[in-house]
Amino acid sequence: MNEKLAGLLAVLAFGCAAKKSAAADPVLERGRRVYGQFCATCHGATGNGYAADNAPSLRSSTFLATASDEFLRDGIARGRPGTAMGAYGRALGGPLGPEEVNALIAFLRQGGPPRVELPRALPGAAPGNAKSGKVLYETLCMRCHGTPIQRSSAVHLANPVLLATASDAFLRWAVESGRPPTSMIPWKGALRPAQIDDVIAYVRSMAVPPGAPPPAGAMVGPPAPRQGPIVLNPKGRAPDFTLKETLYVSIDEVKRALDEKRRLVIADARPPSDYESLHITGAISTPYYDTRSLDDLPNDGTWVLAYCACPHHVSGEVVAELRKRGYKNTAVIDEGIFAWQHKGYPVVAAPGLPPSPAPPPPHP
Repeated sequence: MNEKLAGLLAVLAFGCAAKKSAAADPVLERGRRVYGQFCATCHGATGNGYAADNAPSLRSSTFLATASDEFLRDGIARGRPGTAMGAYGRALGGPLGPEEVNALIAFLRQGGPPRVELPRALPGAAPGNAKSGKVLYETLCMRCHGTPIQRSSAVHLANPVLLATASDAFLRWAVESGRPPTSMIPWKGALRPAQIDDVIAYVRSMAVPPGAPPPAGAMVGPPAPRQGPIVLNPKGRAPDFTLKETLYVSIDEVKRALDEKRRLVIADARPPSDYESLHITGAISTPYYDTRSLDDLPNDGTWVLAYCACPHHVSGEVVAELRKRGYKNTAVIDEGIFAWQHKGYPVVAAPGLPPSPAPPPPHP
């Protein structure tokens, strides 16, 4: 049986077992509800990934076999800064407490492959040569995994939280075994062990700043009550937007409307932890998973624009809810927060926040 078929069968078994067991186990049922509310939007209803913003598969057998609970907990609670994966831990301003995170991990594990306990350090492994690894990475890996300043279609390996929490053994297993049934192929045999050491050394060198643990987050405790105005330029005229597909407005049109002092609301659909780290100047926090955050928005014809980092998946959920409530002038800011930031348009960023990588280029 080849790797890809084995991975696919593991995915199917995983999903079936999870559905059956969640109904009988309250912890798994809680994890299933958490996954459906907070994760399925990007990772897909079955966890196969790539439903939005290139969110990776959570069902890959090689990932589940080697990802420790600690690694999963850090990924959920701290997120992946600079991507659409926000910090969902309550201590960083997210919606999930420790019990909910643990239930989610139990749900992800249900029906998965046996765990492989990896060593924290590779016994007898010589340190790789980052310079040689850079050549290999740029030839074999960069097209999918991007660069420190540019994301692409696969996991962004230069992410500071990923590099702070993934062991060399975990990275080596991923390179050697791939991530079936995704497009990440196994490189064992195609690359010599020393070459894999070199690639890992180069990936490590992409940490920002190199070798230093990233900040745990810009926010501690629950989000503060809304402060400041909801409506920007309340005495201004309404904007004249041209929507694409009756839903999307470009960041350039929004910036022009702000420069012209037009009346509008800008709603950040991401978790509050992401909003506190980086948001468009003048935006308010309206997490996509909490529709109560929309209750104080004026329904008087004022344009309400939502954005996220996907660039427009969870923001689309916010706009859909507003339209269901009868709001007449609503739109998604098409390219999202990171494209806005990379254009040099005004943002509020947490002190010391490193520059975010450019979002993946749009599909042709």
